[in-house]
Amino acid sequence: AKRSAPKIMHRAGELRKELTPAEKKLWAYLRGDKLKGVNFRRQHAVGKFIVDFVSIKRKLVIELDGSQHLQQEGYDVERTKYLELQGYKVIRFWNNDVMKDINGVIRAIEIALNVN
Repeated sequence: AKRSAPKIMHRAGELRKELTPAEKKLWAYLRGDKLKGVNFRRQHAVGKFIVDFVSIKRKLVIELDGSQHLQQEGYDVERTKYLELQGYKVIRFWNNDVMKDINGVIRAIEIALNVN
């Protein structure tokens, strides 16, 4: 796969420093291959897009959405299409779900991993 543009890589680095509370919470469960031994990366560039969490090996992208989500729906559709064309499965959760029902979120991710 070709590398992402330096500008995108730099932005991904910045985003890694500014995780939202929901991203921080989910990352605690995903980091260090904790979830079923699957390696996840956070704020990682896939082509021209930066995804919240990705398992390159299992081709799974996890995106978290806040309430600002409705304004960016068109962008999300384009991005999801692009990622799916690269062979990724994309699953989304609301920040709220992560904060209130992390076990449900983790279960859904485990199910998605088994499907791949």
